[in-house]
Amino acid sequence: MRQDSHPLPVVAAVVERDGRVLLAQRPEHKHLARKWEFPGGKVESGETPEAALIREIREELNCEICVIRPLPRSTHTYDRGTIEMIPFVCRLAPDSPEPKPAEHLALAWVRPDELAGYDVAAADLPVVAALQTPVA
Repeated sequence: MRQDSHPLPVVAAVVERDGRVLLAQRPEHKHLARKWEFPGGKVESGETPEAALIREIREELNCEICVIRPLPRSTHTYDRGTIEMIPFVCRLAPDSPEPKPAEHLALAWVRPDELAGYDVAAADLPVVAALQTPVA
């Protein structure tokens, strides 16, 4: 992760289905091992956040999503650098297979009121808070 003044743009998918959202558990060998997160990843140069999210979810979960709407962005500084979290509410595409973890240890469909029971990565906490705030 970069240490300079520009945060690293990272996208996150809040995949909704039947009143639940999809969480993914980080693998043992990566930074923040075993923490839960909203799946996604880094935005590559020249890529829009939406395109990055569709690509990352295809790579990480072997499924297809439709991006519905953005959630508030936030920044978080880890010891390795600062990221800009760019979350989007998504749904599985109508013809998508079920999500299957290619990189994560596990997946869980969780009601927003159950998120507090998961050890969520710090950068994802503002997204959790946004999900628990009623939409105006």
